Amino acid sequence: MPGGISDLDKNRALAQWLEWQLRQVRGRIRVLEIKEQQEQRRREQAHAALRWKIQPQRSSSAALVHRGDCALYPAQGGFLDREEAAIALAEPDIEPCQICRPETGLVGG
Repeated sequence: MPGGISDLDKNRALAQWLEWQLRQVRGRIRVLEIKEQQEQRRREQAHAALRWKIQPQRSSSAALVHRGDCALYPAQGGFLDREEAAIALAEPDIEPCQICRPETGLVGG
């Protein structure tokens, strides 16, 4: 059709538009993946805050009980439940961390 847009040009324009849309969707996917990772970390941190961990005794200091989310002893496993943490704190050679104060999470439990 003279003076009109050819089928080839229409399809090229459509391809460009679809590529633009695909870039937009991929960008949105990246944003959502980041949000999902952040939410997963938040859930893991919240869960860790409800658990406890023991830092082994060193030659010059007692073993310490920490809250699960205490950054002073970033153990990735070996968490204690409420009862186990309370038992550990009752031991004479185990002390609570003076920073995260794990005993406060055991009160009223």
